[in-house]
Amino acid sequence: MKVIIPAAGVGSRLRPYTYTLPKTLLPIAGKPILEYIIQQVIEWGATSLTIIHGHLGDEIKKYVKGRFDLEIDFRLQEPQLGLGHAIHTGIDPGDEDALVILGDTILDTDMVPAMKRGVNAIGVKEVDDPRKFGVVEVEGNKVIRLVEKPKEPPSNLAIVGVYYIRDAVKLKSAIKETMQKSITVKGEYQITDALQLLIDWGEVIETVPITGWSDCGNPETLLETNRYILKRDGGGMEGVEVKQSVIIPPVFIGEGAVIDRSIIGPYVSIGKNCKISETIIQNSMIGGKSIVQRAMISKTLIGYRAEVIGRLHQVNLGSSSWLKL
Repeated sequence: MKVIIPAAGVGSRLRPYTYTLPKTLLPIAGKPILEYIIQQVIEWGATSLTIIHGHLGDEIKKYVKGRFDLEIDFRLQEPQLGLGHAIHTGIDPGDEDALVILGDTILDTDMVPAMKRGVNAIGVKEVDDPRKFGVVEVEGNKVIRLVEKPKEPPSNLAIVGVYYIRDAVKLKSAIKETMQKSITVKGEYQITDALQLLIDWGEVIETVPITGWSDCGNPETLLETNRYILKRDGGGMEGVEVKQSVIIPPVFIGEGAVIDRSIIGPYVSIGKNCKISETIIQNSMIGGKSIVQRAMISKTLIGYRAEVIGRLHQVNLGSSSWLKL
């Protein structure tokens, strides 16, 4: 099975954090998004995978190499022409089946039953406003139509970033046809159009319901994902110095951090070697080696090696920044 993780996006909605770090390496409760994804596909039986990279791809290579017990191939997507183009980049002649899972999506699901049955399958979840997503129209659990970001959605079932296709080369051919015919959405080649071609060619695609779905595409959803993971996994703190402070779980605090006369939590992730003093933090994420003093912080993202001194309630501060209020 070919496992493909598209991770080439520039993460424009997550700037300024993604100026210095690729989106898929942003940490959630102490681990990068990509690590959760790789661990999941290993649990599903993957022994090799292909990571499609672009923006700050060397940082992804540096983090991943030697860390996981499986073979990893890196492919540069250049130019970046959409998700369909990224998947096309990752499929080789002779590939059999393919599993695609997006590099900014953490899922609670199990694709193994569909893979064992050898059926085409895509993950879906009911959402309140499907216009922002690829949407499927179904009969039972079989897809009859797919539309990318429709103004008038045929259903409220959004495609949520995981696809299993039993014939990878046929999928590559469908993507190639969308490229030859210039079938795009906002100038990008989409996997939904290629999947629709597969259906038109007689392939059956089933849906797999997704119970837990965390899309890490913007600051709000990143904080939601942090809350979800901390609730699910419980957080943790080892090698942390806590002085005259209150810790309200669930939180994650990285090794080497010093928490002094502060109240931390709930739903807070703090990176390694941070120094937090005289501060209240809740529902926030602080990058490693940052300093926060005399602040009140809520619903906030702070990058690596940043300094915050003063009083604030909500701020988005990139890496290597300094803010005094």
